[in-house]
Amino acid sequence: MGLYLVRHGATEWSISGRHTSTTDLPLLAEGEQAAKELAPRLSGTEFAAVLTSPRLRARRTAELAGFPDAIVDPDLAEWDYGDYEGVTTEEIRRTDPGWTIWDGVTPRGETAAEVSARLDRVVAAAREREGDTLVFAHGHSLRVLAARWLGQPASYGRNFWLGTATLSVLGEDRGQPVVVHWNS
Repeated sequence: MGLYLVRHGATEWSISGRHTSTTDLPLLAEGEQAAKELAPRLSGTEFAAVLTSPRLRARRTAELAGFPDAIVDPDLAEWDYGDYEGVTTEEIRRTDPGWTIWDGVTPRGETAAEVSARLDRVVAAAREREGDTLVFAHGHSLRVLAARWLGQPASYGRNFWLGTATLSVLGEDRGQPVVVHWNS
């Protein structure tokens, strides 16, 4: 049993470093091409479930990667950045020096505990399934998902850099949750 993670392809804001949660941006042409290139890498694996965030960028990545019937799971949505939606970390730090998503306050956004609770449900469901689960989602939410798979707090996700249109695999080794592949 494994949990396969795919971050959506590139968007205008992912390229520019703007925090994107609820804004439904389309993939850029290069994001679409990268998503298509995931298809042969995923086609050899049979999945017990294929899930996607409700956001267009994740759903389109799933479609282009060969999974147009991926089931929308609201728990896979990106961390809600609240007032920091569309803003870069550099801009945020002008008024909140040292801010990070991992341990800072995000006005009118989600807390780490709220994001963890959502992604704990994804982890629990994946562990209950017979077979592998494939999910299409977002940078911060997938980093938190990996942390929670490993039994770590959401802030542990800061240790996992994740590029767009990448594939990562979480699994187990002798009963211990592990990262099998990351950011490939």
